[in-house]
Amino acid sequence: MSVPATPPTSATSSAAAQARAVQSRDTTPQDLTAATLARIEAARDLNAVLSVNPHAAAQAAQVQARLDAGEPLPLAGVPVIVKDNINVTGTATTSGSRILRGYVSPYDATAAARLVQAGAVIVAKANMDEFAMGSSTENSAYGPTLNPHDPARVPGGSSGGSAVAVAAGLSAVSLGSDTGGSVRQPAAFTGVYGLKPTYGRVSRSGLIAYASSLDQIGPFARSAEDLALVMNVIAGHDPLDATSLHAPPAFTAGTPDDLRGLRVGVITESLAGNTPGVEATLNATLDALRGAGATVAEVSLPELRYAIAAYYLIAMPEASSNLARFDGMVYGQRAPGSDVTEAMTLTREQGFGPEVQRRILIGTYALSSGYYDAYYSKAMKVRRLIADRFTQAFGQFDVLVTPTSPFPAFRRGEKTSDPLAMYAADVDTVAVNLAGLPALSVPAGFETVDGTPLPVGIQFIAPALHDERLVQVAGALEGIGLAQPQVAPGY
Repeated sequence: MSVPATPPTSATSSAAAQARAVQSRDTTPQDLTAATLARIEAARDLNAVLSVNPHAAAQAAQVQARLDAGEPLPLAGVPVIVKDNINVTGTATTSGSRILRGYVSPYDATAAARLVQAGAVIVAKANMDEFAMGSSTENSAYGPTLNPHDPARVPGGSSGGSAVAVAAGLSAVSLGSDTGGSVRQPAAFTGVYGLKPTYGRVSRSGLIAYASSLDQIGPFARSAEDLALVMNVIAGHDPLDATSLHAPPAFTAGTPDDLRGLRVGVITESLAGNTPGVEATLNATLDALRGAGATVAEVSLPELRYAIAAYYLIAMPEASSNLARFDGMVYGQRAPGSDVTEAMTLTREQGFGPEVQRRILIGTYALSSGYYDAYYSKAMKVRRLIADRFTQAFGQFDVLVTPTSPFPAFRRGEKTSDPLAMYAADVDTVAVNLAGLPALSVPAGFETVDGTPLPVGIQFIAPALHDERLVQVAGALEGIGLAQPQVAPGY
């Protein structure tokens, strides 16, 4: 179903344009919120949104009152949709799982609180793979999210709902979380920007943890200006997060001049196994970079061949530890049992989906006596080698480039029966999380499959704490006409 068209200063315009329109009194936070809620309702067939914030209208009225009082608000009235593993006061927060059905958050995640403080209105919570475990948003306990470019295909995962929210024009910006590619891969599959910040650049306080040493909150957007706008709000040190970095944000959208002299390294290991359309899009991107004055050369990172194995031997053990708290004893669903042990066992058996159970079991095994050194400890050593290799490469290059995914969006059900094939879908993204680096998926082209143009994303990677460079590159690519993310046709 197509959603109704809206005025350019309403739901489908950029966040920056919406904020300017509110600040100049050309529209109101209430009108923007109402328009966004109408689009969400009209696009229910996509299943991108799990719940609407019951306090959205009141939040919009509060923003108007703050504006009337003369308070400067950089995100004045901008409606934002956040992934359902990010806590927002008074909203359902399920993390896509049955085990948290009925849980209403009593507090805000720091990222959500900073959005509200800046004048944004959090209108809804986005669908996701259960506990962020998946690459297709098919693992949600509340049904799969559909790709607006082709409803028969997945939007990527685990932040598929957040990506679709932006790609279908339900909101100009949204928040997701990225543990091994969960912002970048769905951004590539749906034709929008998806930024995974440096680990620690955005507070994880209030984010339901999957793998604590890998998780990072990041934004989706349809313009570099909007990426900069959101990152300037949500980034920065937070005393509630022990891993939070002291790195004040200074994001701006760049110009074509920023590409002159830019040293671009193309990771050799990412050049094999790509579909023809992905290969053509990568080559066109590199040609555009050269034409704009950048230098382009290949660089080999041979340790990346071990990234998938190391990633899952770190993520799954951390998940088994983090998810031990979901036992039905304090919050969420509880299954009846004759004693505490039976109640916990049945709660976890009935509350967790098959993929979450699989990862908990594998993770627990990898941490068990006699196997910790063979698996988790060894994976951590490989992680260090990968990080060191990236550091060496950044001695020669300003940014590194790969496809975000070796293929465009695949069909729903295509990989669900083969977990290893699903895990391998993250081959181009997981190494970035292992190294704690920032990376951005840029919508750079399309590959036509079965007569349908499907978006293709190209990934730009920067050194730690050089997130701003990625947003500048995005703005520069917009300036030369390469990156032009738009609302999906029909929406």
